[in-house]
Amino acid sequence: MNALSRFIASDFTYKFVRSPVAMIASLVVFILVGGAIFAPLFTSQNPFDPASLNLMNGFSHPMEPNQFTGESFIFGTDDQGRDVYATILYGMRISLFVGFSAVMFAMVLGVTLGLIAGYTGGRTDTIIMRIADIQLTFPAILVALLIFGIAKGITPPGRRDEVAIWVLIIAIGLSEWVNFARVVRGATMVEKSKEYVDAARLIGRSPFTIMLRHILPNTLSPVLVIATISLALAIIAEATLSFLGVGAPPTQPSLGTLIRIGQGFLFSGEWWILFFPATALLALALSVNLLGDWLRDALNPKLK
Repeated sequence: MNALSRFIASDFTYKFVRSPVAMIASLVVFILVGGAIFAPLFTSQNPFDPASLNLMNGFSHPMEPNQFTGESFIFGTDDQGRDVYATILYGMRISLFVGFSAVMFAMVLGVTLGLIAGYTGGRTDTIIMRIADIQLTFPAILVALLIFGIAKGITPPGRRDEVAIWVLIIAIGLSEWVNFARVVRGATMVEKSKEYVDAARLIGRSPFTIMLRHILPNTLSPVLVIATISLALAIIAEATLSFLGVGAPPTQPSLGTLIRIGQGFLFSGEWWILFFPATALLALALSVNLLGDWLRDALNPKLK
């Protein structure tokens, strides 16, 4: 039986096909992520290319022909004549890129520190965990704001927009590493006392090799669950920072930036400029979060 056949016949697949919530959440994530990645194939306009915009299309109502040009747009247009549907797909690219990159950064940092703390113990463990405990006393969004502000302050003004996305990734990643570190540390402390680790020490394996090749693979299940849930939190954190005006630059607007722009037109009657990006963000974050919750239950051996 090959790997694909084993996967199809596994308990994981059995639980997945019998969970409507997991299947619907996966479908929503697949549609949104696929639409963002292949945005040029699903839209006729690059909303962030000024040459493709027509100001006469500004403030077009959803599904209604524009009174000047006669063009119609499924989600309407904003004040610059940008198709809101196209801005959502292109903006979601930025949100997903920041979210995935921030979670990967937080995962690598948290797993590394968790392995070191759990395996070495002693003073190293104390220092790492006390730093984690101090960071947990502050909301993650405040930590990200602080890190983003410091990094932006030391960046030359002429390059701030160029590095804003990377600063945002680092800020969110540094605010999310603690959960990975605490879980991996606990799992490492359990694994390092088992016989296979003692056997690896006896044959002369180095601590680095033991942590990387023997202990790390046995901690990946909870790490995968935390990464999935952290992705939703990272996307929301990016949207929050961008909504506050300290996230993605105007030249590379994300869903949070689009929501901030739409909020300015909400009370003047152009509700669709805010409503559709906010709905897309809600659908993306909720579906990823529901998928993470299902993974947590599916991979929990106590629930089998």
